[in-house]
Amino acid sequence: MKKHLLSLLSAVAGISLLVSGSALALDRAQIADAAENVTPLLNGQPAPSATLKTADGAPVSLKALTMQKPSIVLFYRGGWCPYCNRQLAELKNIESDLIALGYQVLAISPESPTRLQEQKLETEFAVTLLSDESLDTIRGFGVGFYVEDETTKLYKEKMDVDLTQDTNAKSVLPAPAVFFVNTDGLIEFSYVNPNYRVRPSAELLLGAAKALKKASD
Repeated sequence: MKKHLLSLLSAVAGISLLVSGSALALDRAQIADAAENVTPLLNGQPAPSATLKTADGAPVSLKALTMQKPSIVLFYRGGWCPYCNRQLAELKNIESDLIALGYQVLAISPESPTRLQEQKLETEFAVTLLSDESLDTIRGFGVGFYVEDETTKLYKEKMDVDLTQDTNAKSVLPAPAVFFVNTDGLIEFSYVNPNYRVRPSAELLLGAAKALKKASD
């Protein structure tokens, strides 16, 4: 019943799920060479066990967070990205509805806790901002990709942005993604799009939250 309900929601809303035909056979711990080639976790698979940091720099377990209540785990590029900021700001419109449904929103980026703290001071976000500077969570969800050197240089020159790098000194960003994770740590619904300009609307996320809640009742 739940699978049928989510399939119907996807079709009606026009959601484009990015799923590679060989995704199950690939190692998601590997960073993709481009956003189009990420291999995200699939519905029904467990979210990875990873440690993140709050804006205050305190370590926090993703598993511990998701065990508390159903979670909308959102990956975004950083506070410097206008598309990300617009997406996060739109969540304010559905904050009370999500809370009523029992959800929390965890927004994860590769930015440092210091930068997250600056974001909190700049704008009041209706979400919990978390740092994945180590890139472990981004790897675990299979949404990370390498940024070309020219693009990295452009971000630095035009926007004064220093992208997070892996141990090979290569810049990494997450493809914008949203995962609904239940209290058992399983992915129930996901949206991943390699085009950073395209984000699911707040209304769409609320619709998915309502559908999942109805299916679980």
